[in-house]
Amino acid sequence: MSEFLKNSIVLEKPSVLDCSIATLFPLYDVEDCLKTSENELEEEKTNYFPNCDASVWMRSCKKEVIEPIIGEVIGKIPSWLKGTLLRNGPGSLQVGEYSFNHLFDSSALLHRFAIANGKVTYQCRFVQTDVYKKNNAAQRIVVTEFGTKAVPDPCRSIFQRVAAVFKPEDDSDNSMISVYPFGDEYYTFAETAVIHRIDPKTLETTGKVNVSDYVGIVNHTSHPHVMNDGTVYNLGLSVTPRGPLYNVVCFSPNQMIIDDSGEEKELSMFDQAIIVASIPSRWLLNPSYMHTFGITENYFIIIEQPLAVSLATVVSCKMKQQPMRAALKWYEKENTLIHVVSRDTGLLERTFISEAFFYLHIINQFETRDRDYVVLDICCYRDAKMLDCLFVDAMKNLHKNPDYAKMFRGRPLRFVLPMKRPQLDVPLEYNLITAKTVNQGLESFQGDSVRCQSKSSSEFVEMSTNDEEANKGKKNDYKNILQRKATAHKLANGSIFVKPELLCDLGCETPRLNYDSCLGREYRYFYAISSDVDLDNPGTIIKVDILEKTRKTWCEKNVYPSEPIFVPDPNGKNEDDGVVLSSIVWSDKETRVGLLILDSVTLTEIARAIFDTPGPVPKCLHGWFTLGK
Repeated sequence: MSEFLKNSIVLEKPSVLDCSIATLFPLYDVEDCLKTSENELEEEKTNYFPNCDASVWMRSCKKEVIEPIIGEVIGKIPSWLKGTLLRNGPGSLQVGEYSFNHLFDSSALLHRFAIANGKVTYQCRFVQTDVYKKNNAAQRIVVTEFGTKAVPDPCRSIFQRVAAVFKPEDDSDNSMISVYPFGDEYYTFAETAVIHRIDPKTLETTGKVNVSDYVGIVNHTSHPHVMNDGTVYNLGLSVTPRGPLYNVVCFSPNQMIIDDSGEEKELSMFDQAIIVASIPSRWLLNPSYMHTFGITENYFIIIEQPLAVSLATVVSCKMKQQPMRAALKWYEKENTLIHVVSRDTGLLERTFISEAFFYLHIINQFETRDRDYVVLDICCYRDAKMLDCLFVDAMKNLHKNPDYAKMFRGRPLRFVLPMKRPQLDVPLEYNLITAKTVNQGLESFQGDSVRCQSKSSSEFVEMSTNDEEANKGKKNDYKNILQRKATAHKLANGSIFVKPELLCDLGCETPRLNYDSCLGREYRYFYAISSDVDLDNPGTIIKVDILEKTRKTWCEKNVYPSEPIFVPDPNGKNEDDGVVLSSIVWSDKETRVGLLILDSVTLTEIARAIFDTPGPVPKCLHGWFTLGK
């Protein structure tokens, strides 16, 4: 329990606050990590996760595919499915004889799958960032990255190196996380303020934009929100004399104006960038690390997790040319703050307190129909150790680390935020969440074991039962945990402490949903890939039914899917009518890549396109699909 809560309440045990986020994670995480010293020798010889092949992340593309190649299509692609899937992610961990230390340092590689007339073509190309061009020209790592220190230039004196420390052009602009549209332009993102424009047909890098030239922020998240009218919102950080501010930036669609000289002029989305909401960081020199944010009809949701960026350490890292990972500090005794900010006024409406958790991705968020609650669904981790799991050495040695699965263990959790202020005399024990519309049908949960259907076999395969009798009790316990509802309680100081509920008993990452129809609105389904490295098939696509708290899965041995992107059927009537697209790679065929097309209702395979490439293809991170006209 954090110092804040200790100072806010005086309770006798047991307390309504005792049920922690950790209890929503598998019990065997604790049991399996109780190791004795006499077993250490045996552990060294054990392959703890024999079904997980992390090498799919660590491949380096040796040859770009600039001209489209035609894939072999198995199955039948729906006639209505026409368009382009762009993907971004790690492309190469090598520069000359040097190697990057962390997955997030890998050079950005774009992938393009073009679907038309039942056929699919594939291309891949590196984003021509400044750091990519510098590295390749010098054949060494020129710029210090998130987890990798630059290799010093032997031709530079010590004084020249010191002078170069604070030059903005010497910061990395490696935009290897995601790709988003701004109008009819497409940009690659990471978390610096620099984004790169790419041609969606050729994948050529056609320019770059430093967003800080247009609005006063020093960085932003790699997951902006694109609204149906073309407006884009993102969350950025500014550092002011009063301390750090979290700013929501609005980019309006291009428009024509008449300038002072009477000439017609087009304003770009960046020309029109404006800060529409700001809130201060709780800590003066330690703003929270943020990878995304939430948006509903009336609110922005800003989650201030206790993984913070030490500004003092940032300066020290720049002086010493040390990787920026050292500047991220996890404050395990502090809480997570969930800020609800008015879209109308730009001002803070409410702040809710949760037990500490780490997150990268929000699934969705919405206001209940009576406007009394905001529901927030997040892919949560107990702490930030999963970032260290992405160091190359950690991935290479994951099979020898019995704690790796626990460190990487995430679960999708739902927080319910009561927007009405409670009366002063409400006791701590009283649950402020009473709306039946929030707790949707949890009693109908079906506690079946996880099943996946392999393409090569028509039989369903149990995924996690080495000893069925031993696991039966755990499954029942977990069923009970799934039936537990989110709660909210008023603390003595008037703050609201919220406790989440579990949405699915599998680790879910890179979540996607019916974005056009359901972003910021009540919804029922989301799609994700599994983050559990100890599954029989770690490469698993998951569909979660939030209403029933059930899930469907797709997997195939040695196949590793990427983020599943939902594409709605233009003639569909239901939320999940459409297909799911996922780029796939094979652990045993590094020069093969594919596009998987699943029925988004049943999560069964409709078709796939397979491509044999001139070099290795690494697994990608995030992407965007645009329907053809």
